[in-house]
Order: sequence, then C-alpha cells, then structure tokens
Amino acid sequence: MDLILQFVEMISSNPEARTILVNEAVWEGERLIPPSSFEILVQHTFPASSARVETTNRFEAIYPLLKEVALAPDSATGSNTMKQILTFSLRLAGKGAGNPVLAKEAIAIATCCVTKNVDCFKYWDNLYNENIEASVALLKKLVDDWKDHSLKLSSSPSDTLAVKHTICSFRIKNEKAIITEGVANSFIYKEADKSCELISRRLSRGNGGLQIAPITAMVIAAVAAAAGAALVLSSQ
Repeated sequence: MDLILQFVEMISSNPEARTILVNEAVWEGERLIPPSSFEILVQHTFPASSARVETTNRFEAIYPLLKEVALAPDSATGSNTMKQILTFSLRLAGKGAGNPVLAKEAIAIATCCVTKNVDCFKYWDNLYNENIEASVALLKKLVDDWKDHSLKLSSSPSDTLAVKHTICSFRIKNEKAIITEGVANSFIYKEADKSCELISRRLSRGNGGLQIAPITAMVIAAVAAAAGAALVLSSQ
C-alpha cells in the first residue's frame, strides 16, 4: 500500500497530472480507475473515526484527483460505469448509521451519477427498494440542491421525460410500500414520497422553458392513479 501511495503521490504532484488523467480516464477501452477500485478507494478515504490509520490522511490528499478521474465521462463505458458506481454508492450510503462521513460522500457520488447520466437515473429504479434509506437521502439531496441540479436533469425534453417517469415509478413503489409494509418502513417511504412529489412538481413547471407536454402529464397521472387503485383493491 505504501508503494502504491508513493506512486500516486508522485504523479499527482505534477501540475499537468489532472488534465492528462481526466482526459485519458479510459485507456485502450479500460478505465484507469474502474468502479471496483474506486469503491475500495472511497472506503479507505472515509473509514469510521475509530478505524482511521496513518495512511488515511494520505488517501484524503489524493482522493479529490482520483475521484475526478473515476467519474470522468467517456463515450465507450460511460453509462455502464456510472451504473456500477451508483450501485456501490447507494450500498455504502446505507451504512450511514455506522459511518456518517462515508454515507455523506457516497450520497455525493450517487448525486453525480444520476445528474450526469439520465440512463443512470433510470437505472436507479432497479435499486430503489433494496436501498430505500439511501434513496431517501439521495432524493432529499436533489431537492435541497435543486438549483444546482435542475438544468442537468432537464437538459432535453427526453431527459426530463425519463426523469419524470422514474419519479412516477418511485411514487408507485412508495404507495405500495405504505399500504403493505409495517409502520417503520411506511415512514421511510412517506419521507421518500415527499421528495418525489417536490421533484415531480418542479419538473412539471419546467426549467429554462422546458415543460412536459400536457398529454404526457395526463398519461403519467392516469397510470399512477390506476396503479394506486389496483394496490388498494389488492389489499382488501
């Protein structure tokens, strides 16, 4: 580990290192820092306070540069890479009770994933229920920092529609869980739904002149209403 850290520290001391590494984040079809390595890096940089060691400060020093390289976009592996990063970041964020510093950084990484890549936002739907606590934190982050992320989430009509559909799917999952789950889980899904509702409203209002077509909004509302009615009937 010491030799690896020395090597990275030597590279990062070069003033041109950032530009070169970020621009060449993919070499011969492979990421310089693949998602699996990035996950290890995050955990070494943000250990629990009781698990800090001498090398932790060294990891903290090189982390910003390596994080930027790990999250650098690329046309070859971009969507798949971001999906893998989102998957592990939500898992790490779910450990917030034992390591809040790690959880906070994991949510920051997840936010980067879903705001930079609409396919990643849609993929979040597959991870939602099994990472509900982390999803609640991520939704709140999007709401709290909406001014920073709204233009990214609505950069085109198709992106806006994709995000809107995903949020609609979240709300259907929330409603199902609130009806069928126990009191504790119901509270979590209710918290998630508050953020989903706010995001949905803001997207519907549009940003920079972008708005969802009225017919699309009507279809989404109809689907949500039908799903809600079916859930109520199935629970009776």
